[in-house]
Amino acid sequence: MRFRTLLVAALVMSIGSFAFAELQNVEVGGSIRIRGNYYNMDRGARTSSIEQRTRLNVKADFTQDVSAFIEFDYYNHWGDDFRSNYLTGADWRGGQNNNVDLYQGYIEAKDMWGTPLSMRVGRQELAFGNQLLVGVNDTSSLYTGLSFDALRLSFANDMVSIDAVAAKLAESYGDFLEDDVDLYGIYASYIGIEDVALDAYWLFIRDDQGAIANVIRGNDVNLHTIGLRGAGVVGAFDFELEAAYQFGNVYGVPNPWFRIFNREADVDFDEFAINAEVGYTFDAAWYPRVFARFAYLGGGSPNRRCWNNNADLPFNRLFSNVRYSEFLDIQQQMSNVLFYSLGVQAMPTEALELKLVGSYYHVDNRDRALDRGWWFWRTRARRGLGWELGLYADYHYSEDLVIRAGYAHFFGKSGLEGNLITTNGLGRWAGDRRDDYDYLFIETEVSF
Repeated sequence: MRFRTLLVAALVMSIGSFAFAELQNVEVGGSIRIRGNYYNMDRGARTSSIEQRTRLNVKADFTQDVSAFIEFDYYNHWGDDFRSNYLTGADWRGGQNNNVDLYQGYIEAKDMWGTPLSMRVGRQELAFGNQLLVGVNDTSSLYTGLSFDALRLSFANDMVSIDAVAAKLAESYGDFLEDDVDLYGIYASYIGIEDVALDAYWLFIRDDQGAIANVIRGNDVNLHTIGLRGAGVVGAFDFELEAAYQFGNVYGVPNPWFRIFNREADVDFDEFAINAEVGYTFDAAWYPRVFARFAYLGGGSPNRRCWNNNADLPFNRLFSNVRYSEFLDIQQQMSNVLFYSLGVQAMPTEALELKLVGSYYHVDNRDRALDRGWWFWRTRARRGLGWELGLYADYHYSEDLVIRAGYAHFFGKSGLEGNLITTNGLGRWAGDRRDDYDYLFIETEVSF
């Protein structure tokens, strides 16, 4: 406890020393993003809405390479906060659902004490690699954004870049580091090869609050993720390959009542994930690029026994900003799936980019609880989830304004019927083999 107290005191003293810096420059920026969505989920609901996210930020630069950044944002759907009733003519002030939030607010010091060391402390975005595990949640629809209350230390030169992060995900106001949820991580990149990055990382979630209790009746969680990633451009080829392994324990999951001598089940994380993409750009008109993608999100080893609750859990996507499907992966939480994709994109003009993508989805571990019948007449749960085809267009009207539109269609297969693919592989998809889904959107975004 003494070491922790000294560490906190040293951090406070370091931050306090920045107060002597003098203001040099102030910049104002922001963005407005508006997107209309239409979903037709066949036997499910048909939904349509217009979502909008408005951001406004101020950056203040001081002497000694010190800066402060403050950003507010407001995310809503059109019609949620209208302030009048047309029947009665009664108007009222806003404030009920009209929440403007502090999205980011941090102090940053660069090149501390004449070294390549930087520190950022406060609420901030975290985006590592291609954001497979830690990102800012701004992909496709429901782009609510994601920021962390964190301390980030960075070391960067011409050869390497290393980030160390400690973030508070949930606070109970108890004793120091007790009954909280915390994220720790180290992300290192070797950038000594031109146009190529080689990354290695470790992420650790320490859940001392029982946040997983609502899903699998557990209490404390220790979840480690280690991974390697390589990405870059070599001639006309571009590539990306990332592999991650998760291990850890979930404590407090009870065994059946008759397990008198072993009342706690052995529930672990022990699974892999792979994300890969390779592309080739032709030196021709429209600069066409063809690409292939693959992903493996391990499904673990579900418990199918009645005498204990032991299990290996599926791969947890953490805070992913990579979306593999417009339908099955709306909140970047799909797991227990293999993903295959082929696509082509082109630029008919300097301002217009078109992309056509076809994808196939396959369950890693089918749920045998869905098997029906006996012996010869037995019907087994299927693995095939279906095909998805998407067409997208980005039109850069100016340097600040972009207009996007797209359409996607999903052709369902038998694996949709109840397999565990949602909620990081712990929840069932309530679909049908005859399902066909549609998604249509149009979006505009201006940044300044």
